Amino acid sequence: MSVVLGYDESAGAVRALRVAVEVSAAFGEPLVLVYGAAAPGAMGEEYGSHHDALVEKGRTALSHAVQAADEAGVPTTVEIIDEKPAQALLTAAARHAARVIVVGSWGESPMRGALLGSTPHKLLHLSTVPVLCVPTEEE
Repeated sequence: MSVVLGYDESAGAVRALRVAVEVSAAFGEPLVLVYGAAAPGAMGEEYGSHHDALVEKGRTALSHAVQAADEAGVPTTVEIIDEKPAQALLTAAARHAARVIVVGSWGESPMRGALLGSTPHKLLHLSTVPVLCVPTEEE
């Protein structure tokens, strides 16, 4: 089993990383760090350049998360998946027999999340494993 974390270096993801490391350590489970790298828009040359930029951003973000997990003694696996974030997390959760999916929120209202299709909102409705949605810290 594992703990799966969606990580993109946003404020919500940074806090979710701290929580995911704690959960991984408490259960003695490895932490799977996931970045969904599907570029928006149609296929073609522009898609390729957007995708390459997203993959590079994902590599950078996940390397920072690996460093934080290493400092806590939590083993990690890194997954950059060519899918939108929610689907990438579901794919990784199935592949790694996830105990839980951890994801940060960025303080948007439930209505806005429902209308715009936020990743936490999608996961709460589509996931077959528990989802731990970590709110951003108040200023």
